[in-house]
Amino acid sequence: MDSDPDLRRFKHHHIGVDVGTGSARALIIDEDGHSVASTSKAIDQWQPQPGIHEQSVSQIWDSVCHAVKEALSQSGIQPESVRSIAFVATCSLALFTHDTDESVAAGGRESVENDHNVILWMDQRAKLEAEAINNTKHDHLKYFGGSISVLMELPKILWLRHHMSETNFQRCKFYDLNDALTYVATGSQQFPCTEMCTRDTLHIGVDGTAKGWDREFLTAMQLEILAEENFKRVGGHGRAPPAGTSAGNICEESARHLGLHPGVEVAVGTIDSYSGWVGTAGSRLDDQQNYPLHSRMAVVAGTSSCYIVASRNPVFVDGIWGPYQDWVLPGYWMSEGGQVATGMLLQHVIEIHPAYDAASKLANSSGSSIYDVLDKHLEHMRSQSGAPDISYIGRNYFYYGDLYGNRSPIADPSMTGSVVGFTGDKSIDNLAIQYYGVLEFIALQLRQVVSKMNEAGTEVKSLFISGSVANNATLMRLIATSCDMPVIIPKQAGAAVCFGAAMLAVTATRMSSTGGIGSLWTVMQDLSQQGEVQPPEKNTLLKDLLDVKYIIYLEQCERQRVFREMIEKVVRTHS
Repeated sequence: MDSDPDLRRFKHHHIGVDVGTGSARALIIDEDGHSVASTSKAIDQWQPQPGIHEQSVSQIWDSVCHAVKEALSQSGIQPESVRSIAFVATCSLALFTHDTDESVAAGGRESVENDHNVILWMDQRAKLEAEAINNTKHDHLKYFGGSISVLMELPKILWLRHHMSETNFQRCKFYDLNDALTYVATGSQQFPCTEMCTRDTLHIGVDGTAKGWDREFLTAMQLEILAEENFKRVGGHGRAPPAGTSAGNICEESARHLGLHPGVEVAVGTIDSYSGWVGTAGSRLDDQQNYPLHSRMAVVAGTSSCYIVASRNPVFVDGIWGPYQDWVLPGYWMSEGGQVATGMLLQHVIEIHPAYDAASKLANSSGSSIYDVLDKHLEHMRSQSGAPDISYIGRNYFYYGDLYGNRSPIADPSMTGSVVGFTGDKSIDNLAIQYYGVLEFIALQLRQVVSKMNEAGTEVKSLFISGSVANNATLMRLIATSCDMPVIIPKQAGAAVCFGAAMLAVTATRMSSTGGIGSLWTVMQDLSQQGEVQPPEKNTLLKDLLDVKYIIYLEQCERQRVFREMIEKVVRTHS
């Protein structure tokens, strides 16, 4: 971070706000892209029933204001130096009335808490509605990878239609959570409809969001009301402006709550995963010309993972969301795959092992993470056994880890896990082998996704990885070698989503000050710093083992589906 207070006084600053599942984080950067301060504040979540997850826009806004003011305090900068701010958030659905601007309860008829007006991204209440939408076989479902997910917003809105009175539903206005925060910040219920959102392009929405879909598709979904009165219930027009364009200036009341001045510009935000792409994919490299934009896949990995590519042409892939034209970056088509559980899977496998407590004690006594302890233990096992590589230690352990279903590329929520090589060993040795098996699975599944996408027409040749797992050197080595392409770890890998939001804010300021000249990609390249490169290994034991294990991985993936169908066939004969 820039530590010279005199220099900070004469620089302009920009703020990125990332609203995640459990906290709101604010990052202040200077005009050169250097971090100045970063803070976070917890967000509450309510789960009135299993599978139902709700939040509150007003409570989220309070956390955002706390985080921004705390970051300003820690930074030592003058609020007058802040030029712009952008809000990114999870793909959650916020509800207000369009006529009186009041919060609407997210629980339908049964809800008594109007303040609980956010259906969180992970909410699974709309399973029947998602199934009904998929049963339409509508052509637009290809933009969802072939089928819409229960996690997306359209099934949730349809659920609300089924569980609210018609009068109350007609009064609703639906926001993506990041748009709701932008609305609170500006006081404007409708984004300016730029040239990008009015020109003759495909009338399709974006990812899991509610806005952007055409009348015919919404009618097929039984949601024709969303298109009425010029789409006023989902933003006011059929197309959404690209992220990083200006949404206006912050209003006086919100400026006061945030500790800013009313002249601060508010940029159009985006879903957090796409902001992670912005904060990840622009990393500088020595041979920059060999890594054009369309060849870079951003892997935004934490509890779960998102795999995002910007392609020059539309590419449709089963199990991959998109492509979405001009979203985030005009002139490109965005596609997104994902892994339901990454960090969560690692944590689960480690914590249920009998040796977990012993490994935790070692981590606590050494002041390191349990992952560092297991990495060192694997190296100790290799050294003690005289093995040529740690991959040799886990050579006969075959782990398939879709414990929470599969998002990409199968898009099958009924997928589960399987293991070959499971024993009764309760030692730390065995825990280390199981940990390594999960790392292999994460790497092999990413290889499967990249392979499927490139076979369909994307041009991925490099992986830019951010998030908490980017610190795991063993995993980075496995991914690079499994996928046979370099892995680049950005300087801002641990704060990529927030950094991406700040770059959206910078983009809006630059475009406003130049009359619309400039691009997000230019800002990404200007403000990103040198990334660390992990090259793939060639002709090594690790490479050869991973190639064989990929064949076994695909077999494990396919066979469980075959096994399930064999069982279902028997069950059907008795029903």
